Amino acid sequence: CVANDVRGICAGGGTPTKLNLIEYVTIASKGNASGFGDLTENRSMGGGSGSPTRGIIMGGGSPTATHQNIIEYLTIETRGNAQDFGDLSNAARTRTANFSSPTRAVVAGGYVDPSPGNTDHIDYVTIATKGNASDFGNMTSAREGCGGASSHVRGLIAGGTGAVNTIEYVTIATTGNATDFGDLTRTAGSLSAAASATRAVFANGGTNTIDYVTIATTGNATDFGDTTAVRGQAGGV
Repeated sequence: CVANDVRGICAGGGTPTKLNLIEYVTIASKGNASGFGDLTENRSMGGGSGSPTRGIIMGGGSPTATHQNIIEYLTIETRGNAQDFGDLSNAARTRTANFSSPTRAVVAGGYVDPSPGNTDHIDYVTIATKGNASDFGNMTSAREGCGGASSHVRGLIAGGTGAVNTIEYVTIATTGNATDFGDLTRTAGSLSAAASATRAVFANGGTNTIDYVTIATTGNATDFGDTTAVRGQAGGV
C-alpha cells in the first residue's frame, strides 16, 4: 500500500490467485475502493511507500511462487498502470517492511527465495528518479513480516516472524545499520503499520491489538486500542 494525504492505494494481492489490480480510496471520506490501474506483473505481498507525488512498490511473490526483485512506480494523483522503476539490490524478496521520506523509499528485511530465507538487508531508492536500489545497511536481525512506518526523518521496523517484539529505527537521510528503539507490547509478525509525522501505529499480526510509539523518541510501545477483527498481512496507510 502507498498513500499521500489525499489517497490511499492498494496494489496486488494473493486471494485466491496472485493479482495485478491497483485500487484506491479517498482517505478523508468513507466508501468502497475504486479501480486505479494494474501492476506490470501479478504478485502478492510486495511492499509500498513513496512521496506525496509518487508511489513505489517493491518485490513480492509471483504466480509461480518465485519471489521478485522488481520495483515499480505510479503517480498517486493520476490513475493508470504502474511502470518499471528498477530492481532491488540484494535479492528477490517478499513480506518486507517499507517506509519513506519525501525523498527516499526504504525496504527492510523480508523473505528471500531461493535461500537464505529471512534477510536483514535494507535497500533504498531516490523516489524522484528511476534506477536500481542501493544498499542502506542491515537490521539488528534477519526477519520477515515486519511493519514499517516513518516520519520524514526516521523509519521504524517493528515485529516479525519468530515471536519478535523488537522495534528498531534508521535515519532515512543517511545510510547505516538499524538501532534498537524499544519493544512492542506483544510479539507479532505480519503487522500492519501507518504513521503521522509524530506517531507510528502497528496493528494486528495475528491479534486485534494496536500499539503506538512516538517516532522522534525511543522507548517501548503503548496500547492504542483494538481493530474490529483479528487478522494479519493487512495493509496500512
